[in-house]
Amino acid sequence: MPLLVLDRDGVINRESDAFIRSLEEWQPLPGSLDAMARLSKAKYDIAIATNQSGLGRGYFELEQLEAIHRQLCREVEARGGSIAGIFFCPHRPEDSCPCRKPATGLLAAIEAELGQSPKGAPFIGDSLRDLQAARDYGCKPILVLTGKGEKTLAQLQSGGAEIRDADAIPVYPDLAAAADALLCDYAPKSDRSR
Repeated sequence: MPLLVLDRDGVINRESDAFIRSLEEWQPLPGSLDAMARLSKAKYDIAIATNQSGLGRGYFELEQLEAIHRQLCREVEARGGSIAGIFFCPHRPEDSCPCRKPATGLLAAIEAELGQSPKGAPFIGDSLRDLQAARDYGCKPILVLTGKGEKTLAQLQSGGAEIRDADAIPVYPDLAAAADALLCDYAPKSDRSR
């Protein structure tokens, strides 16, 4: 089955500069959970790679983060899909952790745990660090305009972002639109005319 990597905040659920600290604050973006279920039913293995420095900063405990992730999995399962794994970095930027995006440690962890390489796999994110991690590991970066996506697109268009082949990165309004494009590309040729 093909692998798909997703960022969490700003792609699956609403972004917050104050961090998503509890299940009550976690709000899925419109259409994101349905998109994940559709992708899963189309045989994509979905892995989530997310920086969660709020944990390292003491803004929330591991129990709160796990509650959010359990709810996310339940919501996707209720729609007939599944999530292969959720991988997170709890460290602050100043910790220089090798798993904190834009570093690629989370992608290496996905490869080690799931036994599938993210190299060549789509990686959907909303931030420059998602795109950089994707490029550096050999994934296919995809930008969505939710979360920090509009700001990231402006950085790419202004040339202010140091990322190779930035103009070749596909851009979609949200995860649902990106899923539509992936499912169209992944469909067998005989199904594309329908």
